[in-house]
Amino acid sequence: EKFGFACVLRYLCRMNTRLVIFDLDGTLLDTIDDLASAVDHVLAVESLPRHTREEYRMMVGGGIRKLIFRALPETMRSDAFIDKCLSRFVDYYSDNIDRLTHPYPGIGRVLSQLESHGIAMAVASNKFQLGTERLVGRFFPNVRFVAVAGNCDGLPLKPDPAVVDRIIAAAGVERCQTVMAGDSGIDISTARNASIRSIGVTWGFRSREGLAATRADSIVSTADELLDAILSPHSQQ
Repeated sequence: EKFGFACVLRYLCRMNTRLVIFDLDGTLLDTIDDLASAVDHVLAVESLPRHTREEYRMMVGGGIRKLIFRALPETMRSDAFIDKCLSRFVDYYSDNIDRLTHPYPGIGRVLSQLESHGIAMAVASNKFQLGTERLVGRFFPNVRFVAVAGNCDGLPLKPDPAVVDRIIAAAGVERCQTVMAGDSGIDISTARNASIRSIGVTWGFRSREGLAATRADSIVSTADELLDAILSPHSQQ
């Protein structure tokens, strides 16, 4: 009886979604070409072999230091050399951050609909803070996000739940009223570590099979499906 009552309470809470936390790269924005171009620039300067677009898709997701680490030959992954390449990457990427980047189809409509429903929104990315802020400001200037959180000193990267905890506190909502949407296992793990619901999107940098393996609560393939999963959180796939 107690278990049944708890389930009802949890169901009612989840029906009242009040906050959506979005990943950025691979979820709201297709950033892969600008990221690949910046890494290619670094590798070219160092006379190192470059990678294909598909290879870069599998390298992103853990922050730019991890991206540089994965792009370098195994024998050249010393901390000092990564620091050197990272500095060069940030300089180039900061000047070319939005040349090829664009929102995924229907994302603008999703954000507008959520806003019209009075649902708070935030961004939680492993991209460096300045880059996260610049891209959000460039492509979603009229969206009122309660927080735009990127990689900054003192805050661990996803899948650590610290960024989610801070956003929930800033939004003033209950944990059970919060959902995280992202394209990778890192996002799903972040949601699980923070004890919130997760939605995996298949249009980003990881496959549907990969998302299914992470046990996302829902998996969606279009912006309309994403909106429905947010507004109808009891439906799972």
